[in-house]
Amino acid sequence: MQYSFFSKIIINIHFIVVLNSFMAVSQNIHITTTNKVIPESILKEATIALSHYPELEEVLIEFKLKPSLKKSFMKAQPKFSSLLLSKDKRSYVILMSDTFKVDGLELKIKDVPSNVLIGWLGHELGHIMDYHNRSSINLIFFGLKYWLSKSYIREAERVADTYAITHSMKDYILETKKFILNHSSLSEKYKARIKQLYLSPDEIMLIVKEQEKD
Repeated sequence: MQYSFFSKIIINIHFIVVLNSFMAVSQNIHITTTNKVIPESILKEATIALSHYPELEEVLIEFKLKPSLKKSFMKAQPKFSSLLLSKDKRSYVILMSDTFKVDGLELKIKDVPSNVLIGWLGHELGHIMDYHNRSSINLIFFGLKYWLSKSYIREAERVADTYAITHSMKDYILETKKFILNHSSLSEKYKARIKQLYLSPDEIMLIVKEQEKD
């Protein structure tokens, strides 16, 4: 079959459109297992982080990329639709910012070092461990306190850190903290907030030493 010059142009344009559509879809592929939904772009890091939490093996968790999250890079929360269900039927979502924006810095998740990303995910899974050990009523009150009290935020973030450390994620958590605290583009004000809310490297090592004693 012979094609005219203009027909060839139309065919090529159609091919490019289809190819671009396929690439756009493939970049957002989610790997779904029995009870986990994970974007392919973070599959390796999420799998490593999950391997440290065997207690969460049967728990429904979705890892979901968003264009941006206000004031945070990631946050874990129970799915509202499952909030009043029993623990074994409750499901959770870890929301992740595709682009973290703070102090004029724009950091793409794909540019975060792998070990740092594993540490971040490990911290969020620590939150899910904390949530999963609470009753539904307790979890609702937890959400209210977290929203209303800065001191309660500090307590909750340190609990999540502690879960990660006691699940053999010390090195990853330290990598994440070093990445934030040594990042030249982040303001001292932001770094001071991180130091206030989360465990310091010294506190992490103290927990590790106490764990080794046991």
